[in-house]
Amino acid sequence: MTQSITKSTIKIPLLENGDRLTRLEFETRYQQMTHVKKAELIEGIVYMGSPLRINKHGNPHGRIMTWLGTYEAYTQGVQIGDNCTVRLDPENEPQPDALLRIEKGGQSIVSEDGYVEGAPELIVEIAASTVSIDLHDKLKAYRRNQVQEYLVWRVDDNEIDWFRLKNEKYIKLQADENGIIKSEIYPGLWLELTALLNGDLVKVLEVLKQGIDTLEHKNFCQKISIND
Repeated sequence: MTQSITKSTIKIPLLENGDRLTRLEFETRYQQMTHVKKAELIEGIVYMGSPLRINKHGNPHGRIMTWLGTYEAYTQGVQIGDNCTVRLDPENEPQPDALLRIEKGGQSIVSEDGYVEGAPELIVEIAASTVSIDLHDKLKAYRRNQVQEYLVWRVDDNEIDWFRLKNEKYIKLQADENGIIKSEIYPGLWLELTALLNGDLVKVLEVLKQGIDTLEHKNFCQKISIND
């Protein structure tokens, strides 16, 4: 007698670093590995995260979330995400350290099963150095999928790169004479580079509040509220 094949008799392989998968294959395997906190599909290749050190990742990540969370608090109509899975395309399903998206009328949506689909307007990654995947394959995938701004904090290099998509290329935004970088997508999202790198969150938030108090930010809030 031929044994019938059911879902329970089909063994799904576990995720392994370096696997080459489609996004559907990746999701199917990832969902059964509930003990895994971070796995990403970048250009069709699986990357699984290592344990994270507080000074190399945890604390920088916390500073970024404080900065973005404050902006969200004063900007109705935007949404931050912390390590959220993003369905970009058939070969890319990253889990960026942070994202900021326009909730209605933006480039991305939230799917029925709760995932971000499409490109958030801003993505942030905490990287080790210039050799990181964040500045190579991920950057290519984000650029191709029209992530408008991409910020990479290179912790080992003590540097921050903030890119803006222009004419299908990422151009690095430059700080002004006061050491402040200003988002071109999110009016009022200002970042005092030295303060962030040094852990001076009081200064970071003071400068951010200056941006939030501008007329440009007020107009932006009115614009995105029209889509509510």
